[in-house]
Formats: sequence, structure tokens, C-alpha cells
Amino acid sequence: MNGKIDYYQLFQTMYRQYGPQHWWSSDSHWETMVGAVLVQNTNWQNVDRSLANLRSSTHFEPNNLLSLSDEALMLAIKPSGFNNAKSRTIKGLFRFLATVDFDLATLNQMTTTTDLRRQLLAIKGIGPETADVILLYVFDRPVFIADLYARRLIAHLEHCSLKDLHYLKVQQVIEPQLLPQMTVKDCQEFHALIDDHGPAFLAAQK
Repeated sequence: MNGKIDYYQLFQTMYRQYGPQHWWSSDSHWETMVGAVLVQNTNWQNVDRSLANLRSSTHFEPNNLLSLSDEALMLAIKPSGFNNAKSRTIKGLFRFLATVDFDLATLNQMTTTTDLRRQLLAIKGIGPETADVILLYVFDRPVFIADLYARRLIAHLEHCSLKDLHYLKVQQVIEPQLLPQMTVKDCQEFHALIDDHGPAFLAAQK
């Protein structure tokens, strides 16, 4: 990967072709964070079922989520799979947020992107992609989410092997040239465009 592709131009091309995607669809930041954990290794249809269960039992009030018994939480998120591990991650995330009394605005103001990412990654079960989704959609931090859809697109454009495109390596190459030109909303739209339309966009290039 040499980073010679103009990824801002790619974003503009995809945006003109497919239009705004309006991600992330949720009623609260709490729901967004839970969804970011639940979507690991499953599809959004399964996540929706789990979120509906939690909405009914907790109304996505953070204290309600944290006080929910482990058994009740695992049952609610069972449609998303890996419910044992994901329930521990959700509880770990909300225990971390409880240390600032669930004051997301203050946490956002007092923490750099690097430090906030580090704190999120310290929670068992949260990897780089999940951390970056939370940074982008909850804390409005401009990041490039180098998920599998993005890496597949980049592998094609850069004529390189997908197995060589590690998450952090891709970010380190793309973010310095892309982020100075992007708003937070642009970063959200680019992520959505790649995930929703990346395969079709690739097919049209062949």
C-alpha cells in the first residue's frame, strides 16, 4: 500500500453516486455504543432484535443497562451471538462510563482522541474498529474506520493483498492525507458508503 490513491476524491465520487447514507441510526448514544459491540461478527438484522429487547427492558438508560443482571443481559442480546462475551464487554464499557457519571460531554472535552481510544481499547472485547465507531459516532472524533469492507476496497484500488492491510497500518497511511479535508459528518458518510456500497462500487470498476 503506497497511499497514492486520492481517498478524498474517492469519497466525493461515491457520495455523488450513492448520496448521503445518514448513519448511525439510533435513538441515543447509549444505543449506538451497545450496537457497536453487538454488531461484531453478525449482521444488523440480528443486532436490531437484540436492541429491541434491550430497549424494552432498559429504555437505554445507562444505569438500567449497568444494573441489568448478567443473565438478563445475555438473554436480551442472544440474537446477536457470542452473548456471553458481548455482555461482559457491554458491562465493562458502561462501568468505564460510570466513572465519569455517564457525562459524555465532559469526557469528550477532557480527553484527546488518542487517550480516549486507548481507554476504550483497554476494555476487554473492544478492538480498534469498535473503538473507532464509538469515537466517530458518539464523540464526533474524525477517524477513518478501516474495517474489512474498507480494506477490501483499498486492496483493489492499491493492487495489493488484503492480508497485508492491517487495520492500524491502513489508518496510518490514509488518515494524514484524508482527515484534514474531512468533517466528522464526511467521515461518517464515507464509512457508511464503503460498507453499504463498496462491493457494488468495486464491481462497477471492473
